Amino acid sequence: MMKIHLVLPLLGLLSLSCAHTDFFTSIGHMTDLLNTERDLVASLKDYIKEEELKLAQIRKWADKLDHLTDTATKDPEGFLGHPVNAFKLMKRLNTEWVQLENLVLKDISDGFISNLTIQRQYFPNDEDQTGAAKALIRLQDTYNLDTDTISKGNLPGVKHKTSLTAEDCFDLGKIAYTEADYYHTELWMEQALRQLDEGEESSVDKVMVLDYLSYTVYQQGDLDKALMLTKRLLQLDPEHQRGNGNLRYFEYIMSKESNKSSSSLSEGEEVRTRKGRPKDHLPERQKYEKLCRGEGVKMTPRRQKRLFCRYYNCNRDPLFILSPTKQEDEWDKPRIVRYHDIISHEEISKVKELAKPRLRRATISNPITGVLETAHYRISKRRATVHDPQTGKLTTAQYRVSKSAWLSAYEDPVVARLNNRIERVTGLDMSTAEELQVANYGVGGQYEPHFDFGRKDEPDAFKELGTGNRVATWLFYMSDVEAGGATVFPEVGAAVYPKKGTAVFWYNLFESGEGDYSTRHAACPVLVGNKWVSNKWIHERGQEFRRPCNLSELE
Repeated sequence: MMKIHLVLPLLGLLSLSCAHTDFFTSIGHMTDLLNTERDLVASLKDYIKEEELKLAQIRKWADKLDHLTDTATKDPEGFLGHPVNAFKLMKRLNTEWVQLENLVLKDISDGFISNLTIQRQYFPNDEDQTGAAKALIRLQDTYNLDTDTISKGNLPGVKHKTSLTAEDCFDLGKIAYTEADYYHTELWMEQALRQLDEGEESSVDKVMVLDYLSYTVYQQGDLDKALMLTKRLLQLDPEHQRGNGNLRYFEYIMSKESNKSSSSLSEGEEVRTRKGRPKDHLPERQKYEKLCRGEGVKMTPRRQKRLFCRYYNCNRDPLFILSPTKQEDEWDKPRIVRYHDIISHEEISKVKELAKPRLRRATISNPITGVLETAHYRISKRRATVHDPQTGKLTTAQYRVSKSAWLSAYEDPVVARLNNRIERVTGLDMSTAEELQVANYGVGGQYEPHFDFGRKDEPDAFKELGTGNRVATWLFYMSDVEAGGATVFPEVGAAVYPKKGTAVFWYNLFESGEGDYSTRHAACPVLVGNKWVSNKWIHERGQEFRRPCNLSELE
């Protein structure tokens, strides 16, 4: 029986650095890379200038000697009959040509190479490039963007429009391919092929693209299309070994199918319907992504009428009697309120200044052991950690892609002032709250649906803190976001959008101490922009008289 040649070459990405810092998880850290690249370009220009000066000297020599030898060879004896010419010929060949040889051999690239070597240790690596590629694919899915829209850079709110080359599209397809994500591989390989068909010049040729594409559609059960693409590949390269092997195999399979009974054909048709996004771990994926796009918000006009804006004096707090806060109801159940102009631009700048040097891949708390671990479902620069349900340790959370820093009140008066402001506005004790956490989201930065509080099956979620469960969440928005980046609550269909200088607040627990499962929330991927937030998780201890317990379980 014939065998299909399906093993495609996976071209490895050049690993540029062992000093890995997850650049793709924080736009704030990626800005440093732009400065690094600018310095390297300046160094490269200096090198080019020196090479041009060197070539100018060599060219001057060549022009002079060209004229001299042209004259001399017309009448060699007469030319050398002049004793000065004879002396200068001896001198040139004995001394000056050696000097020219040394000039040609002189390596003036040392400065540039040295600078490049020093900077390389701070370069992104394969994981960053793969992470950024996956982020583009995630944005494509979440916001229902087609590959042509992304490739042409036609995104909402963009200030610096840029486009993808056919090679870029090909690389995106290859990264999806390495993950066995044939759905996205097909989309991006087709985009690469489309751009090549339009005449774009590229280091990637159509044969390479068709090689991946034909195998990808075969893997998804589309044998007819796989056969068509393989025939097109062989028109371009009739000697392509894998293509010829695949053509024979596809024709063999199709001939077998044509001989099957109608019931077998039905089964064959079923096999060919495997196209679609890969399955993932998130049951509410569709609901979550609709809210991120601004769809599916469940707020009726009747309920909307019960939401108000007000000046709030924080229970007649002396600080806010003359200058009350601006409070806006964002949602009724759970009650989510937004405070406007609650943090100044100067305070935001100071918090970012303190946080940026120590941004680390965000972590979350392991519900079994209470230890912080990196979270891979949160994509911000906190590179998020989560509590691993098996070990209880905080581990990197792949569903949280961000980087974060933790700021203590004693570090700077601004942090202490913000903590005090949160306490006076909420009326809750901050002495048992966690430190102020500052997060910066990266390319497609997100935090998939999660609870802030520990559930009953996570009894030790915050055991090491000794301050009880997380009773409430306070979230500062420290930047505007051009597109995407909303905080959504899939259980109730709520969406809250970032607005610089504001903060949102909600209770995670009922007054009875039971968890409010309607507070399950997520940070949508940032489509365009740079998202900075900081949050304060407030715990139960110390709130006994500030928020007394209610005997009703769900109140």
